[in-house]
Amino acid sequence: MTVSEYLKQNTAHYHDAAEEKFNSKKIFSKTFTLEDYRKMIGSNHKMLHDSEDEIFEMLTEKFGKKLQLEDRRKLSLIEKDADSLKLPKLKEDSDLKFENEYEALGAMYVIEGSTLGGNVIAKQLSKTEGFEEVTFHFFGCYRENIGAMWKNFKEVMDAEVKEEHFAEVLKGAKKQYSHLLAE
Repeated sequence: MTVSEYLKQNTAHYHDAAEEKFNSKKIFSKTFTLEDYRKMIGSNHKMLHDSEDEIFEMLTEKFGKKLQLEDRRKLSLIEKDADSLKLPKLKEDSDLKFENEYEALGAMYVIEGSTLGGNVIAKQLSKTEGFEEVTFHFFGCYRENIGAMWKNFKEVMDAEVKEEHFAEVLKGAKKQYSHLLAE
């Protein structure tokens, strides 16, 4: 079993909880509202605001080039979305911390997964009434490269993380999901 398979299997209930929290089913029935979107962007904004710098600091030395880390920064993109939606500014305080690069990889798995799902969300919402003026900076960040970026992330993670570190990667993913789902 690879670490990406392990994570998918052991975080499925968190993924389902996120879909429930953000009313994801409404996206495909075209009943998703701008207020639903504001909630989704607000929670993802807080997650990135509270974790992106730390994750990148922990991963740069060992994984920077392999993961194309500089192409994966998303905080500035979601800040554009938050500003356009007139969401409140975030405070600087956060108790979200990662112990090592493996936990940071797990946290990044959640971010990259949200981007993968976000690409589908952006496509659907762009065809939904009320979203004509919405710019999808965060959810549309990789555009046509979404598949290649996800594949690269999984391949690097699967090649670099041995089984003895699976639990640490999972711990980071759980911390990140818990932070996303809080409120």
